Amino acid sequence: MASTANGETLLEIRDLRVSFTRRGGPALDAVRGVDFILHKGEVLAVVGESGSGKSLTMLAAMGLTPATAKVTGSVRFRGTELIGAPRSYLRSIRGAQIAMIFQDSLSALNPVLKVGDQIAEALQLHHPDMSRREAWKRATELLDLVSVPQPDRRVGQYPHEFSGGMRQRAMIAMAVANNPSVLIADEPTTALDVTVQAQVMDVLKRLREQLGLALILITHDMGVVAGTADRVAVMYSGRVVEDATVADLFREPRHPYTRGLLASVPKIDDDADELYSIPGSPPPLGNRAPGCSFSDRCPYVAPLCRRDEPALRAVGPQRAACHFAETLPPVARPVLIGEGAA
Repeated sequence: MASTANGETLLEIRDLRVSFTRRGGPALDAVRGVDFILHKGEVLAVVGESGSGKSLTMLAAMGLTPATAKVTGSVRFRGTELIGAPRSYLRSIRGAQIAMIFQDSLSALNPVLKVGDQIAEALQLHHPDMSRREAWKRATELLDLVSVPQPDRRVGQYPHEFSGGMRQRAMIAMAVANNPSVLIADEPTTALDVTVQAQVMDVLKRLREQLGLALILITHDMGVVAGTADRVAVMYSGRVVEDATVADLFREPRHPYTRGLLASVPKIDDDADELYSIPGSPPPLGNRAPGCSFSDRCPYVAPLCRRDEPALRAVGPQRAACHFAETLPPVARPVLIGEGAA
């Protein structure tokens, strides 16, 4: 996919850490030193298994973590630091400059309010001089923008009267209501069938082009990544373990975990009886062993891996957190961009 990024830095995350305190034990480190940069017009995919810290990273960036969380590091939006910023300032940019499409649209939407009222509320929160009539009209226009059929009728319906795909589009309409610069989409295609997934992704692509959005796409679907993203940050056990353009990552992944994710992508011409899956499970928060968190699941593990945790460093055109990133054998069959995509 051709990038429309223009080089202007919108969001810069440096050494972001999120930990949770617990009684009678050490703090649980859920996000451990994440850093990446998002440019205007760019689509950055943040991928990894459930529990890798993808969603929590972005919630922390927006100041939406619970009171039990300790957040350190730096999150700068257009050069302004968000970590430790006044709540009033964070509220002023959330939904206006940085918006988020949350997981599970049925739970995210208020079941007792009409969809139009919920979109209108998002508008009036940042435009208090806007009348209800104007907000309602704009809500109808936004539903039309995201391809909800019969928007003038649907605007007056409740979330349970929408299909899963339409609820997701309503969430997108609410997120883009105030023309944000950054849109964070957290698993926007979860629990949708393949056809509706493609429709939702088409809506996001079109909005990116029309509104000039920078998009952070949180997902575990490498097919969606291949067809949508410009760059990819692969997260594992609270860290970014690989960061690369889509082309470089799919052609020659430099971390064993990334290779496992790509090997798990179904292939049309694969006649194997079973799909590949990465053996084992990610380590629990309170029981990480020393060294590399992926060592128990890695086919290339060596004694060094169990002793020292590798730093994220430059390896050719990408970054990888693997002691042997430069010397990993070539992949037997690179995954082509678009292969396995919905």
